[in-house]
Order: sequence, then C-alpha cells, then structure tokens
Amino acid sequence: MSIRLFRTLIALSGIVGVIMLVTSFAINPGPPPGTSFAQLLAFGSKYGTAIRLGAWLQAVAPCLIVLFAFGVVHLAGATNRLAGWMTLFGGVVLTMVSLVEVAFYLSAINGDPARTLLISLDLIHAVQNEYSMVAAPLLFLPLGWIIVNSRVLPRPLGYLAFVLGGLFVVLGLPVLFVPSIQTVVNILSIIQGVWWLAAAVTLLVLTGKTSFVVGQSSDSMIA
Repeated sequence: MSIRLFRTLIALSGIVGVIMLVTSFAINPGPPPGTSFAQLLAFGSKYGTAIRLGAWLQAVAPCLIVLFAFGVVHLAGATNRLAGWMTLFGGVVLTMVSLVEVAFYLSAINGDPARTLLISLDLIHAVQNEYSMVAAPLLFLPLGWIIVNSRVLPRPLGYLAFVLGGLFVVLGLPVLFVPSIQTVVNILSIIQGVWWLAAAVTLLVLTGKTSFVVGQSSDSMIA
C-alpha cells in the first residue's frame, strides 16, 4: 500500500469514526434524570431501536478513531518508542471503556428489566467516569507528544492534545466527589471530538497537498 493511500485511509477512518460517535450520542441521549422505573420502561420500549443502533455506533466508532491514532503513530515512526507504546495502550483502554459502557446499554435494553435495568444504568455512569480518569489522558498525552515531535500533523494540534489530556487528569479525581464537574468533563469530551475531526481532516488535506519524494517518507509501500 502506498503511503498516500495509507494516509488517506487513516484520515477517513478518523473522520468516519467521529461522525459515527456523534450520531450515536444524538440518537441515544439516554433518559432524563429523575425518571421513574415505569418511565424508564416506557422510554426503553419507545426508543429501543435507537438505543441499539446507538450502541452499535458507539462500539464501532472508537475503533475507527483509535485506528487513526495508531496510524499517526506509524506515520511518525514512533511505533517502537515509549510514547508509541503508551498511545497503543491508551487506545486499547479507551476502546475497552467504550465497549463496557455499550455492554451495559445492551444489558439495560435487552435484559430482564426487573433485574438488570437500574443496575445497568448505574454501571453506565460508573464506567463513564473511567473516561476522564484514565482513558482520555492515556491516549491524548502520548499522542500529543508524538505529534509535537514529528511532522505528521501541525504542532498546535499536539499542544492542544497535551492541554486536553492534562485537563482530564486534573478533573479525573474531583469529578468522583463533585458530580456537577461532570458537565465540564462532558464539554471537554465534545472539544476532544472536535480535535479528532480536525486532526483527521488536516491529515487528509495535507495528504492531498504533499508531493511525496521517493525514499523513506515517500510514496513507498507501507507494510
């Protein structure tokens, strides 16, 4: 595979992943706070199809986004560096956190409501805390380092990744004791989604503008 095609596919993976993730949240916003058990049952019955589709999108989307991150690591030649390994590890953690959350969505909608509904909803909220605690920082901090120290993407994107990852580190513990901070975490998560989209679009644009010279950084084959 040529490096140009590789960069294009990786960029498209990030773009499609973000679109799928945004769509999943749009069609599966979850029941409003303070909803009674009877109202939860009615909500699940009414929006069951949307919840299942949203769960599927939320399961697949992080895989595509993390694939984009892995592609950036590869293009930067950082696969065998500590920052590269930490990015790979952070990507796996983020994906697993998302998959566990999706599992509880499906448990809530497909299981026996009397036994699984309320427990699943509580576990969903618990798993969501892990995003700011470990998943986001583990991926964004080393990826930011790689971007700053390579020419794959503009350095400002790397610095912004540092800032976002650092903010998640700072908020990861307090949000467990002050639930209202979750609003700030949610806003940061939206900004992070914009970052992924901006990074993927930037890579796609740069790929279209760059003339690769035959050699190590050229239109040679990607293993």
